Amino acid sequence: MISATDASIPFVNGLTAIEGIRVGHATDLEGITGCTVVLCEAGMTGGVDIRGGASGTAEIGVLDPMHITSSLHAVVLSGGSAFGLEASSGVRCFLEQHDIGFEMRSARVPIVPSAILYDLGIGNPHARPSREMGEAAAAAAFSSKPFNPIAEGSVGAGTGATVGKLNGIECAMKGGLGTAVWNLSGKFAGIQVAALAAVNAFGDILDAKGKIIAGTRTKPSSRDFANTTLKMLDGAKSKFEGGNTTLAVVATNAKLTKVEATKLAQLAQAGVIRAISPVHTTRDGDTIFTLSTGARPAIDINALGIAAAEVLAESIRRAVKQARSLGGVPAIS
Repeated sequence: MISATDASIPFVNGLTAIEGIRVGHATDLEGITGCTVVLCEAGMTGGVDIRGGASGTAEIGVLDPMHITSSLHAVVLSGGSAFGLEASSGVRCFLEQHDIGFEMRSARVPIVPSAILYDLGIGNPHARPSREMGEAAAAAAFSSKPFNPIAEGSVGAGTGATVGKLNGIECAMKGGLGTAVWNLSGKFAGIQVAALAAVNAFGDILDAKGKIIAGTRTKPSSRDFANTTLKMLDGAKSKFEGGNTTLAVVATNAKLTKVEATKLAQLAQAGVIRAISPVHTTRDGDTIFTLSTGARPAIDINALGIAAAEVLAESIRRAVKQARSLGGVPAIS
């Protein structure tokens, strides 16, 4: 297996290394929640794949290959559980004010799919990403310079993210937000594949060799890992009744149709499987969005899928490595 590290994938810039994509965060460190906006104001082809059993989304139908909508203008990842879907309204409002969206007879209509993760078990459960926070995150993305590096860790949608919750939030660890990009070479020189992930998984986070680097601890005072997968196979039941979820955006400058964008999202799920265990559970709402700028010619979708899985796995690992301790939940360092 090719690993992200072996392939010397550069991590600077991450998702914003792809021309035409900008990212902005809104972060509430007091309430411990936030949202992240991936802005593609010129419009990009999109797709989605949902594997978890507890997803929370809005405007997902536009990404169906059978839907008439040809492109989207932003993707919103948000904390706050279902309440966080309100953030996407602020993003639409901001984009309309800046003449971004499909031009209709009477107005411009921005297409803004969104997904949420559950972070109400940390910080203030009444603090949720609002319409105003969505607008602020969109403004931050809009005002940022092209190729601007993305803040990682406990920011935006990753602010209140946690991982490893089999033994309850008191034995969990901090999740967060991470990003990575792969500049392909050889026959595919000039093609880029990048990912951004907000990691709030029920399961444990694994390194490239399958070793747990963050996850369920045996007790609140310990840094020893319980190994969620083995405990569940032994009959252990979760002490955490809240939702979880890993949200991600995978982007490429290679040209994709909506069908291919959907397939790329499916192929990218391999990266989630490599980096999180267990994954796609009934307690997770794992959702991957894909974006294509179409600036470069189409290439083999299977090659893109391999690259997407690698950068997504690396983004997930970076999310926990860059996170900081918040709300009494410890980070890796």
